[in-house]
Parts: sequence; C-alpha cells; structure tokens
Amino acid sequence: MITEEERRAAADALLKAEIERKPIIQPSETYSNLELEDAYRIQALWAEARVAKGARIVGHKIGLTSRAMQMASKMTEPDYGCILDDALYNDGAQIRADLFIKPRLEVELAFVMGEDLVGPGTRIYDVMRATEFVVPALEIIDYRTEVPRAITDTIADNAAFGALVVGGRIIRPMDIDIRWVGATLSKNGIIEESGVSAAIMGHPAAGIAWLVNKLHAVGGGLKKGQIVLAGSFTRPVDIAKGDVIQADYGPVGSIGVSFV
Repeated sequence: MITEEERRAAADALLKAEIERKPIIQPSETYSNLELEDAYRIQALWAEARVAKGARIVGHKIGLTSRAMQMASKMTEPDYGCILDDALYNDGAQIRADLFIKPRLEVELAFVMGEDLVGPGTRIYDVMRATEFVVPALEIIDYRTEVPRAITDTIADNAAFGALVVGGRIIRPMDIDIRWVGATLSKNGIIEESGVSAAIMGHPAAGIAWLVNKLHAVGGGLKKGQIVLAGSFTRPVDIAKGDVIQADYGPVGSIGVSFV
C-alpha cells in the first residue's frame, strides 16, 4: 500500500499527462508497493479533480472482460473506470485525434440504466430488468502511462478510458437476444475486426452484474440514467488523424465517425 499523499501525487501526474498529451512513468514503477486498492483510489482522486474542473460522471466502463485479456494482464476478473460527459460523442462526429496520446477503438454495447441498481448478489437478470435501453457503442481507449503496464497502472489510469461514441438503433434489452449482436469494424473502407457480443463473459450483462457487486463493496452502485460500457468484443484497432471509422451492427444499426 502507498500513502494518501502518494496517491494524490499519482492522480495529479495522470491529470497532467492527459492535459499535455504526454505519457508518464508507470505508477507501479514510481511506487513499487502499489496495490489494486491504491490504483482504484488514484482513479477516484483523478475523477474528483476532473469533476472539480467542470466534468460530470455519467457512467462506468468495464475492461478486461475476455479471458485472453485477463491472462495477458495476469488478472482473474475485469476492471472498471468512469465515463465523463465531456468525452461523449454521437454517431457522425468528427473527433480531434490530438485529444489523445495513442488512441485505439473497440466495439461494444452500452447499457442505459432505467433504475438504480445496487448489490450485493446482483445477477444478469437483475441487470436486464434494470436496463432501459441498449445501444451500440465505440470506446476510444487511450493510455496516459508508458509501457510495459501493470494492471495497477491501467486501473489508476481510469481503465484506459478515452472517449465514448454512441449510435445505431436504440433497443430495449428484451427486444433481441443481446448475446448474439454481431459487428464489423472498418477503417478507411477495410474491415479490420469483427466479433459477437457473447464474447463478453458469455453475456454482455455479466460484466455489469460484476461491476454492481464491486461498487457495492465500496459503497456505490449504478444510478438511473447512467451509461455502462459492457466491454469490448473485438480487439482494439489503432486510429489516427484522417481515419474514417464505420462499425456495422447489422439489424442493430451502425456508427460512423472520423478523426480530424
């Protein structure tokens, strides 16, 4: 464990990295005794600083939802971060590439909560019952730390959240079997990735149930109206200025964005 003063210093460093678009030395390198609890506290302090500057927390993101990514990170469960309102974009947006350090895109589903949801013991059916809408989404991930990164570095760095793009067809959670939402991700007219939503822990709501129980352990939960990114079901694709992205979810619609 590290001290609260060291946690604040790490949060300040990450905030500076975000502003200056320059990665910092990994917190795990700066603080050799950094633990998961420290990392989530650093994330919370960073979020508090962003809110103090005018941002608003509008939801949460879940990462490491695939077994392959968990093994690569030497984790046995997902991680999570928060979504800020100044990092939300709509279908058709032109997004400045220089807002990020080294952005990558992932294909996901976003859940919009229709009621509050708290743990413990939350299960998939509780999530489905509490969800008002599900909508296709793209997550822009971006790291503010150097490599190689420990899982504590990623968590402290708000689980590598960069921005969120929502679009496509708004559906109610029981309208379709959301385990079998398929998508292709194209960059500049070439399909780079494809996947199906069942790759997210077997069911996109499984990660959200996990999140609710995790938040309960720290006195939190999900609020009505919040957005929750359920996790990626494709590998991340590098993006840069000039790229045009199209994500096709078939019957669930599509999302198109460009980077300028």
